[in-house]
Parts: sequence; structure tokens; C-alpha cells
Amino acid sequence: MADDEIEFLAVPGGLVILRDSRRDRVREVRLQPFRMARTPVSVRQFASSASKETVDASLAADLPQSPVTWHDAVLWCNRRSAAEGLRPAYRVSEGWVHWDTTSDGLRLPTEAEWEHACRAGTDEPTYGELSEIAWTSLDELEGPQPVALKRPNAFGLHDMIGNVWEWCWDLADPARYGAYRSLRGGGWADPVWSCRASVRRGSAPDAVIEDVGLRPVRGAVGDGSPQAQGWSDATDRERADLRGPIPFGWTPLRDFPAPEPRPGSCRTDG
Repeated sequence: MADDEIEFLAVPGGLVILRDSRRDRVREVRLQPFRMARTPVSVRQFASSASKETVDASLAADLPQSPVTWHDAVLWCNRRSAAEGLRPAYRVSEGWVHWDTTSDGLRLPTEAEWEHACRAGTDEPTYGELSEIAWTSLDELEGPQPVALKRPNAFGLHDMIGNVWEWCWDLADPARYGAYRSLRGGGWADPVWSCRASVRRGSAPDAVIEDVGLRPVRGAVGDGSPQAQGWSDATDRERADLRGPIPFGWTPLRDFPAPEPRPGSCRTDG
């Protein structure tokens, strides 16, 4: 395997239960199989698709790439897909990103995919003792550590918890936080309570945060309509549609673009 090659492991389909603590809701998501990168994207892997600069073949090259903004993660996925002869999963139009669910190119996981992959068949907060599987505040670190040094989960995935947070595709809470996107997994400085399979966090898609990286997935999982693997454009719009007075500090996402027509269909305006 080349130094900058990304190893994708098979993640079987299955049922995952997601909880929304703010809205006090629980939902079940039935997932199709997909493939996920064995580790977060490393400095070496990111650079090979981000630029033509040579990465020094040192220990630093095996660190998870961070910080990475959500927008940069999306663009990197498209560049890497093109470099590998795959159809890019994303189209950027007027500042909005559209996901082609029929594409086999690299993309960010949905939250349902991420949590299912992290749990790897377990129903505990973590898939093992944190000291064995994750870099967290317990290790008293000053930065990220090289990938794949701690024990993987049952699917063979390393660093799903700890080391760096990982961007997901989903909007975090479009009623409260607008265009913020979801983050999962916890980072090297996070306390134990923050390093669990179900913990979610959100941030602006252009935010530069030192302990945030990415882990791509692959796999066509839809028919081109704007919904797949627990995510739905229609549900996002419903989540953002607040009625009545808006709580102080909330910034509902109002400027959703029109949904993309699925491949083979046409859309008429007017």
C-alpha cells in the first residue's frame, strides 16, 4: 500500500438508534452497507490531494490532519475522488453543498453512519476502555497523536473516539445553530464524558478548530433524491422551521436552496 493510500474497510448495514436530547426524540435508522477509512485522514494523505507539496516522511506525516474546516473537508473529498477516477460526491452551488447519493466517491459520513461504525455492534458508551482505544485528556497530551496506535474497534477502525473530532455531513441543529455541521468522536484534550459514541457537537462549516479532522466514507447509498443513511433534506427543513417567537441567540437556517432533481428527472420553474 502506498504511503498516501487510504484503506477503506467494509461496514455492514444495520440498525442504529439516534437520540436528539434537545428535542427529546429518539429515531431508528436502517443503514445500507458502506466503506469507511480505517483511520482519520493523516497529514500525508491530506497533502497528497490538497496540493503538490511534498510531505516529509516523518512521524508528523502520520498525525491526523488538523485543523480542517467542513468546507475544506468537502473539497478535499472531491479532489481525492477525481484523483482516483471516481465521480465526486459533492456539487457546490452558490455557497451550498449538494450530495449526490448515487456517487461512489469519497464523502463525509452521515451521523447515523458514523455512530453505527463507531459502536461496531456494541451498545456501550465506548467500544472499549478509553485508555486502550482513545487519546483523551486522560493522557495529558499537548496535541494529536499518530493514527492507529491504539486498539481498533470490532470493524477494524482506529481512533473513532479521541485524537481528533471528525466532521459529519449532517446539519447539527438548523433551528438553533443555522448552518453549523455535526462533529463526532472527541479530541485529545477532551474529558471522559465527551468521548463517547453518542456525543455530538456542532460548529460553523468555516470554523478552524485545532482538534478537528475528517474520516471519509465511500459507497453509493441512494437513488439521487436528497435523503440517505439517516439524513433527509426535507427533515432538515422541518427541523429549521420554528414557529412563534425565536429564543434569544437562536439563528434558524432560512435560506435552503431548492432540492436538487434526482438523476434522470427534470425540474421546471414557474
